[in-house]
Amino acid sequence: MDIGNKIKRLRLQLNLSQAELADRCELTKGYISQLENDLTEPSISTLRDILSALGTDLAEFFKKEDDARIVFSADDFIEKHENGMLLKWIIPNAQKNEMEPVLVELLAGASTSVDFPHEGEEFGYVLEGRICLELGKKKYICKKGETFYYAADKSHNISNNGNGTAKFLWISTPPNF
Repeated sequence: MDIGNKIKRLRLQLNLSQAELADRCELTKGYISQLENDLTEPSISTLRDILSALGTDLAEFFKKEDDARIVFSADDFIEKHENGMLLKWIIPNAQKNEMEPVLVELLAGASTSVDFPHEGEEFGYVLEGRICLELGKKKYICKKGETFYYAADKSHNISNNGNGTAKFLWISTPPNF
């Protein structure tokens, strides 16, 4: 582990100079410099003092960084075909996240099933064609390049009343697909 570099990163995040950190820990600026350049190693007691001055502790400092996956490709997508609709879950296991993006393709005349009122919000961006969003008793037309956003506290569904395929990105929070 690169202790010195990690200490330097924490110090810089707090906008502290080496001298300011040294003063807080009753150490010298030279010692902090040597530590950050991996020319010396601190005792456990000294490391605790430094980390305390940086607003953290040993457990947090040595915790492995999260290796959460960030980028996904088409090979990772999960697809489901049903009644003229293609659903593509474009983030695997998104149900464990705060939001769930789904790429939806509706053939002409197809529609999503009615989603009953629930907690959360939904957002969409139309990539191709046009859709009809039915939210409660109101209907809204949304065309290519337009977006929609609503609280999901009314029954809702989306249909394609056009002649071609409609394609849109649909994101819900919390996940409910």
